[in-house]
Amino acid sequence: MPRYEARRLRGLAQSDIRRMSRESDRAGAINLGQGICDLPTPPEVAEAAKAAIDAARSVYSYPEGDVALREAIAAKLARDNGIQARPDTEIVVTVGATGAYTAAINALLDPGDGILLMEPYYGYHLNAAVVAGLEPHCLTLEPPGFTVTEDALRAALRPHTRALVVCTPANPSGKMFGRAELEAIARVAHERDLLVITDEIYEYIRFDGRPHLSPCTVGGLWPRTVTIMGLSKTFSITGWRMGYAVAPAPLARAITLVNDLYYVCAPTPLQHGVTAGFALPADYFAGLATDYRRKRERLCGALTAAGTRPIVPQGAYYVLADVSDWGFATAREAATELVERGKVASVPGGAFYRGAAGDQLLRFCFAKDDDVLDTACERIRRFEPTPALM
Repeated sequence: MPRYEARRLRGLAQSDIRRMSRESDRAGAINLGQGICDLPTPPEVAEAAKAAIDAARSVYSYPEGDVALREAIAAKLARDNGIQARPDTEIVVTVGATGAYTAAINALLDPGDGILLMEPYYGYHLNAAVVAGLEPHCLTLEPPGFTVTEDALRAALRPHTRALVVCTPANPSGKMFGRAELEAIARVAHERDLLVITDEIYEYIRFDGRPHLSPCTVGGLWPRTVTIMGLSKTFSITGWRMGYAVAPAPLARAITLVNDLYYVCAPTPLQHGVTAGFALPADYFAGLATDYRRKRERLCGALTAAGTRPIVPQGAYYVLADVSDWGFATAREAATELVERGKVASVPGGAFYRGAAGDQLLRFCFAKDDDVLDTACERIRRFEPTPALM
């Protein structure tokens, strides 16, 4: 039987995140690996989607999304992000934030173009770029601060680099980029005529009083930035696949074209559902940070008690933990024994690095119901690593 496979896909495999989720299911473990976010969906959001289905509001929307949803997004952007975006020409509703990213890189970049990622990176940013025929290259940020400097950024660029990705708050590190770092990114982007693609899906999940800064509002970046946001984490609807891109009209038109070709439109009844979510009171969004902070503290406490060194995140709902004191040769070995014997799934740090920097890191997700998270934390505290068995 003939085997067909694009050359650029050779070497790609099922991600460690997916693999560990399957291993978790097989072992009967608690899955703190994949960012599933199995918390309750706000009733207002769920009921609005059900009402749309009952009312047969199930035909295609415009490829750029339902008008009422784009208007709600525009109001939210002005209120919470300081972004003045026209709902008719500068907002595109997409099939998740990953759909927005895929549409953007295919619409605005050409095969062979370079795209700079800051590692630890989110695996989809790398793999979607590879599938699009781009050449990803990386700037490694050092823990615990994961600080980016202007000099390091310039040194990481190549002659054919045309875009860079900024994830804030970042998956997997929890890094939040401050104004000085974003201004440094802006200077380099203007100097090298770079497209800036942001991933801000965790914008409401931030800790210790840190403000979220949308990069397009800093250093005159708006004309060259595609801002990507999503609703999966905000409303705990990861399976709904609802996101959006915000960009100047010429960029948004190109993204809409690719979004139409790849996806036609985001699921219409679910668009009506999330529209209702934008009307939730302000304390709902503030409560996300408060609730997740408590979860962060519980998980970091358990990881410390178990002999790891957690890197306390500034935002998002993941913790990277240094497990080198457990004595395993690699993070993958540590993750395998933790899921088999400790009955808790994590993700080896190699999923977020191209080099060896993640070899002693595990990523844990704390977007879990309190009872489930408490059980997982107790299992982590009791876990006794036995690297000699590997």
